[in-house]
Amino acid sequence: MRKQHLDYAAANAQVEELIALAEEKGALFWKAHGMTYQGCVFAMTGRASNAIEMINSGIAALRSTGSTQWMPLYLSHLAKAHVELDQFDDAWRCIGEAMTVVETTKEKIWEADLHRTAGEITLMSPAPDAAKAEAYFKRALAIAREQNAKSWELRAAMSMSRLWRDQGKRQQAHELLAPVYRWFTEGFDTLDLKQAKALLDELT
Repeated sequence: MRKQHLDYAAANAQVEELIALAEEKGALFWKAHGMTYQGCVFAMTGRASNAIEMINSGIAALRSTGSTQWMPLYLSHLAKAHVELDQFDDAWRCIGEAMTVVETTKEKIWEADLHRTAGEITLMSPAPDAAKAEAYFKRALAIAREQNAKSWELRAAMSMSRLWRDQGKRQQAHELLAPVYRWFTEGFDTLDLKQAKALLDELT
């Protein structure tokens, strides 16, 4: 936990340096990315209100430059921050907007994880819909496999496996996750692979 905290602190320090340098140079494009990325760090560290404010400010600044770069990623983190505050209508608005951006700009690098996030939000909503969540996870897996994006496939497989575990489908969950996890040959100290290993141990 301490290492994760230090990593987030280091990331935030780098972003603050970027924002300050961009301000000094009058580089609005980079300042906008810095602000928005800082908002993502806030979202990942439980500071939802700060995240919403910073990401919205960064997105507005980015749009003023005419850029849509990384918008699906930023909107995804914005959606997660809204969920943390039980603002599900706002969260779904962000997800819908992100999916529209993916289709219009063809910036598909975040597409698989966007569908996975939509599935997670579906399960956390006041009226969880397991079937709808599973459909999102299946779509995330299909996109990740089509793109040969193993990190996104691992995340989607973990989300699906947790859902199946909770439904009593432990063997099915293990059979889905195990081969994706075995594909990796390094990076086992990263959070995703640690979580995947813990989940597999639980399912064994």
